[in-house]
Amino acid sequence: MRDVIRFPIPVVLAVLLLSLLQPASGQARPVQFSLFHPLQLFPLEESIHGVRINFVYGFNQDVHGVDLGLINRTAGDMRGYQFGLVGLVEADYVGWQDNFVNLVAGSFTGLQTGAFNSAGQAEGVLWGLLNSTRSMRGVQLGLLNYTFQLHGLQIGFLNVVRDKERLPILPIVNWSF
Repeated sequence: MRDVIRFPIPVVLAVLLLSLLQPASGQARPVQFSLFHPLQLFPLEESIHGVRINFVYGFNQDVHGVDLGLINRTAGDMRGYQFGLVGLVEADYVGWQDNFVNLVAGSFTGLQTGAFNSAGQAEGVLWGLLNSTRSMRGVQLGLLNYTFQLHGLQIGFLNVVRDKERLPILPIVNWSF
């Protein structure tokens, strides 16, 4: 009798898990596991709203939530927390990007912490050894800080604001408001 009761429990749990992993059409997946792209649970075209774990390299459309792994790549937008060796977002990012190397092609809003931080348009704080943006609104803290346009403050060994007419390169602190 106990065997009859034990058998349906794993089956019911498996059906529940599969129903979570098979959302209605157009909806994002709640979880992604990736050894390396394309060897991952769901293909690149799928968005993840929940948790993505990339053991080596993961690549999806959008990720909203927590993104953990060695190399975390997103073709679209990322919102949330990202941690790993390399974080690459090909569109926009909102949240905290915390990798050794952080790269955002579009706009970035939030906190970037890593050895190298780069974004197109950034608003918030970039804290690392090297920080680079096309446009910065906020604070860059690092050994070398570089931006083309600044509305904020740079603190570091060498600070460069390319479009600043007077004193575009300064040690220790640079600013533009």
